[in-house]
Amino acid sequence: MILKKINPNLQKALIEHNLTEANDIQSSTFSTIKSGVDCIIISPDGTGKSTTIVLNVIQQLVAEGEESPRALIIVEDKEKVLEMEKMFDDLGAYNGLRVYGIHDKGDLEYDKNYISTGIDVLIGTPIRLSEMFTTAGFNVNRLKMFVIDGTENMLKLRHETRIMRISNSINKTQRIVFSDVLTEKVEVFTDKFLMEPVWFEADDSED
Repeated sequence: MILKKINPNLQKALIEHNLTEANDIQSSTFSTIKSGVDCIIISPDGTGKSTTIVLNVIQQLVAEGEESPRALIIVEDKEKVLEMEKMFDDLGAYNGLRVYGIHDKGDLEYDKNYISTGIDVLIGTPIRLSEMFTTAGFNVNRLKMFVIDGTENMLKLRHETRIMRISNSINKTQRIVFSDVLTEKVEVFTDKFLMEPVWFEADDSED
């Protein structure tokens, strides 16, 4: 992908997986996300939002060997967790980030023990992340990125309280919200915890 000052190891992995051209949402948001400001990205399904999340997290982080995650990504369900884990495996092959996904059907104690060994990126569903957080299953003190994907669907499923509980415990981090559509619920929700966010909106689906 032709993106300004992209990590060369990330670029290598992107090319190997035939991601040679950034689409509109990826090219228009890359520099802004890299700057560290809060963002709201509204773009229909099929416009590469998951790829946008993964490449930006890889771009922002380096493997430091710390115990606490530095990126927390909240997704809708187990399928999304597994999909994003696979994408990190592919695109992060040369960056050495430790990525772990948790979901409602997993073993809570196993997840806690695994995370305690040290990870860089934690991906999870709202219910499981909330369970983990309330039992001190992970630390948010070193988070650099807090990302929510599929926001409108999670609000429909009434996960707002779970997500806000985690967000309110984070003192300072970059917050990025992705949603397929902009609804009144999404606007009200994001107003609660985003600081002067930059907005991006796309209208048409892309491959």
